Amino acid sequence: MAAAGARASLQARGEIHNEAGNAGHAGEGRHARLGAGAAVVTSLAAGAVAGALAKTTIAPLDRAKINFQTSRTPYSFRAALRFLSGCVRAEGVAALWRGNSATMARIVPYAAIQFTAHEQWKRVLGVDTPLKAKQNDLTQLGDGVETYSKCNSTWWRAFTLMLNVTLTLPGRQKKLMYLVAGSLVGVLQNKLTHLVAGSLAGVTSQSATYPLDLARARMAVTSRAQYSSLRAVFVRVVADEGFRTLYRGYGATVLGVVPYAGVSFFTYDTLKHKYLEKFGKQQSAWMNVVFGGAAGALGQTASYPLDIVRRRMQTAPPGRYTTIAGTLATVYREEGWRGFFKGLSMNWVKGPVAVGISFATYDAIKGALRDLALTLQKQ
Repeated sequence: MAAAGARASLQARGEIHNEAGNAGHAGEGRHARLGAGAAVVTSLAAGAVAGALAKTTIAPLDRAKINFQTSRTPYSFRAALRFLSGCVRAEGVAALWRGNSATMARIVPYAAIQFTAHEQWKRVLGVDTPLKAKQNDLTQLGDGVETYSKCNSTWWRAFTLMLNVTLTLPGRQKKLMYLVAGSLVGVLQNKLTHLVAGSLAGVTSQSATYPLDLARARMAVTSRAQYSSLRAVFVRVVADEGFRTLYRGYGATVLGVVPYAGVSFFTYDTLKHKYLEKFGKQQSAWMNVVFGGAAGALGQTASYPLDIVRRRMQTAPPGRYTTIAGTLATVYREEGWRGFFKGLSMNWVKGPVAVGISFATYDAIKGALRDLALTLQKQ
């Protein structure tokens, strides 16, 4: 009787959530009706515009950060402002955006590939949208006895094995504990797949655009006399240091992308899930900025030491900073543990701004392009 009452209560809650989420389901219905090719194109276009706008906005701060990351000069916010003002005096205001051409050449395909890859990896891994996850949570809880008889998941078996070892309950109470365990395992499994999907999206996009990232770093720490254009960077690097130099620091970059992209996408998707659970509706554009900013701050902090390693390896002369382990050891020996976090406070300013603009712009443009594509399909 208790189980039947609980199921009836959960079904009632499910109906309430379904009514509250009708508008959101309609949005998902539009996505379902959109062809696979059109869905990929809208993701690519939205990601490209979002990345370009975000990076251009914070380009001056990014140049200051890279300058301190690649040198032994002690960092402070005041020192960063002095560096930027010196650039303006020496080369004009446009110097604040030096290297932004390389950033745009990289970030447009990078962001487009990253957002599209994230959508595709979520599909491959079976990661739910917030609305589907809400439905699945209700289904898992409501059908706990049926789920109990289908203990096929590795997560499930590991959790229930622990319960079997630690609990000595009568059969009916043990079934109730299995119900609770199954719900917890489902939530944990969904969170981890979000993390994996975000990490794989970051690795995919970084691998496709890495030489442009190296060129951007070289231009940020040099004057126009050394590298006058993006093309000049590639010509001189290949001629003086060899083609492989274009991928120097790639290993540190991939290692850094995993925690950065994983934590940022995981945080963003989790916050969207929590918002939907609490308010029963999709979040606004401004909440996307807030969620994206929080995701950016956590992601940047998690990966920052590897970002220091990457920048040192990208900009150092041949023979210095040749391996990840060697770079870590040198930075620690010469600058202490603080050397791994030089410029992090700058990242806390620019990171949330960039990621917030990026996520919010992506969602807005993707929605508009999807509506346009659906309209054109009907004609």
